[in-house]
Amino acid sequence: MPTPLNQSVADSALLTRSLPLDMLRAFIQSDAADNGLTPALLAELKVLARVPSLLVACNYGGTLCDAEGISTETLPLGSAAIALRALAALPNTHAAIISGRSLRDLAAVSRLPAEVHLIGSHGAEADMGFAHAQSLATESVLQKVNAALNEAVGFHEGIWIERKPVAVSVHTRPARPDVVATVTEISRQIAAAHGLFFIVDGSVLDLSVVEPSKGEALETLRSRLGASAAMFAGDAASDELAIATLRGPDLGLHVGQGETAAPHRLRDPQSFARVLAFLFELRRAWLFGEDAVGLERHSMIGNGSSTALLTPDAKICWMSHPLPDSGSLFAHILGGDAAGHFSVEPVKASQVLGQRYVDSTMIVETRWADVTVTDYLEPAPEGITSLVRVLTGHGAARITFAPRPDYANAPFSMEARGGELHVLGTSEPIILFAPGAAFSITSDGRHATATASVNLQDGPVVLNLRCGDTEPQSADPGGETERRARVALHARQWVQNLSLPSVKPSLVRRSALVLRALVHEPTGAVLAAPTTSLPEGIGGTRNWDYRYCWLRDASMTVNALVDLGSTAEAAGFLGWLGRILEHAPGPEWLHPLYSVTGAPLSTEAVVDSLPGYAGSRPVRIGNAADHQVQLDVFGPVAELIHSLSEREDALADDHWELMNQMASAVLARWHEPDHGIWEARRAARHHVYSKVMCWVTLDRALRTAARHGREPDPAWAPAAATIRAEVLREGWDESAKSYTVAYDSPDLDAAVLHIGLSGLLDVTDQRFLDTVTAVERELRVGPTVFRYRYDDGLPGLEGGFHICTTWLIEAYVAVGRIDEAWDLFDQLVNLFGPTGLLPEEYDPGTETHLGNHPQAYSHLGFIRCARLLDEHQDRR
Repeated sequence: MPTPLNQSVADSALLTRSLPLDMLRAFIQSDAADNGLTPALLAELKVLARVPSLLVACNYGGTLCDAEGISTETLPLGSAAIALRALAALPNTHAAIISGRSLRDLAAVSRLPAEVHLIGSHGAEADMGFAHAQSLATESVLQKVNAALNEAVGFHEGIWIERKPVAVSVHTRPARPDVVATVTEISRQIAAAHGLFFIVDGSVLDLSVVEPSKGEALETLRSRLGASAAMFAGDAASDELAIATLRGPDLGLHVGQGETAAPHRLRDPQSFARVLAFLFELRRAWLFGEDAVGLERHSMIGNGSSTALLTPDAKICWMSHPLPDSGSLFAHILGGDAAGHFSVEPVKASQVLGQRYVDSTMIVETRWADVTVTDYLEPAPEGITSLVRVLTGHGAARITFAPRPDYANAPFSMEARGGELHVLGTSEPIILFAPGAAFSITSDGRHATATASVNLQDGPVVLNLRCGDTEPQSADPGGETERRARVALHARQWVQNLSLPSVKPSLVRRSALVLRALVHEPTGAVLAAPTTSLPEGIGGTRNWDYRYCWLRDASMTVNALVDLGSTAEAAGFLGWLGRILEHAPGPEWLHPLYSVTGAPLSTEAVVDSLPGYAGSRPVRIGNAADHQVQLDVFGPVAELIHSLSEREDALADDHWELMNQMASAVLARWHEPDHGIWEARRAARHHVYSKVMCWVTLDRALRTAARHGREPDPAWAPAAATIRAEVLREGWDESAKSYTVAYDSPDLDAAVLHIGLSGLLDVTDQRFLDTVTAVERELRVGPTVFRYRYDDGLPGLEGGFHICTTWLIEAYVAVGRIDEAWDLFDQLVNLFGPTGLLPEEYDPGTETHLGNHPQAYSHLGFIRCARLLDEHQDRR
């Protein structure tokens, strides 16, 4: 038995199959003058569909059905009723009818479910008890009026008189025009004689003891429901009271003939039914996403300062400018076409044959039968983003350039100047150089879109989007091949100097290139991921902004590159951290994360205008974890300095100073509770992983001092011993037979595997063996490992974390369970996307990839496992 919601969605799907969007758009274009479904109305509907909370209200007779009936025989149009029910079933969407009919009659005739709010008597009657609450005096007046009307006009053919709770109605629809005119004038006089309000509502004349109040009813309803915006449609004079209350993003529609203040007029109820259907489709797409492409199927391009994401069909679906955490220029991945995209496709529809990275580069090729698109971000001066798209082949290609600056919130216009498209009205210059492409520009009043078709038989077409150029210079199409060759050579020379393991070398190489692309070369900072708000659970609220530099993540990222033989990224990051410390009150007061510029983050905010990937809201910018206490962050920094000095067999003075500062921070604060590696948004606790990392800080400081002949602080060794003893004592939970997330807690956490992986506890110790067993028993599901299962104070679910999977693989290797390590590693390999990228998480139940993409954690963990297993090739 389907639920009402499922049934409404099913009904809506049935409706929209009978009214396909392509057909509807064709209808809009071909018959706009007659039916009122104009491009301007379509543009306003798109805006209305994206408000946080929507109220859709309308009159009944003449709006939802062809004409006002004289009894319960007149039903709403089937398509209109389905669309209204479907809208009411959507989250944060409300539907209402505000009619002149009595509430009892309206409920009987409409046969709409309880989700649709019904208000009768021109806005006065919101509940059934209203009819029984009228005074004897009111009843007496209405009886007199009823008798007077029957005597004066009731004998006319086509006239029918009806008693309502607070009015007497004269129905005139079947009568001749001359009879209607006479009856209308006589009814007006009778209303005046008895002190009643006279209301003309289509073919119905109401003599009412209450003033028409559709406007007040609409205002009351939107206030009670918390609606951000409302649409009201009507056909009668009394509906103008409701239309008059509309403002801002609200939308007013008048159905049929007659004077109106509404900005849009529709020909008939059938046209209004189509509006409802189209609004439902727009709203549903905004709420639940427009056929979201699997996260793992997206490819990233990058140049050391900027990044962008591509769909498998070469749509640029995410790019920000000028900084990683700046407002987006394209945010299709978070909001569909309306959020901005830059698309190329064959004019002759065909399937994509494949997408791949050009070997050992961040250049992406997408190929159809007769069109190939090659995409890359070329090096550019700081503050400038230069995206190059090269179109080749023997067919024709269609280009759609639809930038939407600042998360689609900034209005702009566009102008074609020869072979250039200039985006006007933005804070920084944005120019698309497109020699040989003749663009057509359209606008919805806020945003412009440019489209062009090019014949590739005439030769390659080079598109160069440059953002931030103060003195733009046109790209030279003839020199593009040489420019691309330089970009490729630079990447390949870096890759050639890596020491790759023999285990999955191509995936390790790709992972290394991804990590390098997440390094912001102008500053040395490292992104956790290039995206924001890609969900940890589809439809959930665990959507975070990862376009920042976490001290922990960044240290681990560049350390993975150090392990492969590239040290420049580590030196750049440590230099960035040194500059942060110059302005910090002390190392113990470091934030967990910073902007790549080194600035603290602004307040975490929500972008209400974006529906999120697959409808997963909210879309967040900023990250409130910036203000948390995370005492584990010093450990990865110390581990990095230790590894870098081993690799280079030298220890720079400034790196030794950083090591001292990390150790000093631990001495000052290790005994405090904190929010931990997973940044739980609840009260601080004594997290075992955080204490382990505090020990790691001091242990690596002592090792580094011994290796390079430096003088350790005499407090380091006793403090390290104290921390170790406390962790071993307080972190163990006898009921769980494992080390757990925090002192005095039985809850498992994959991060506690580091109690052995770090060297704090010998991996042969039974307590570590039991911890590994407990983690795999409680947290592993198939090819993935969850962080934990306990309540972290946040709603919704999440997937397993790839970084946790790699930790369990490492633990298997550490305890000698090599076959199981290989098995889990192979399962992880199978989760990579088609171009070798991994997001943050994986849900084994739905086989869905989750989280921001690509994720540094996932790729650095994979690199580490591949290197470890390279030592155990004999066990394959």
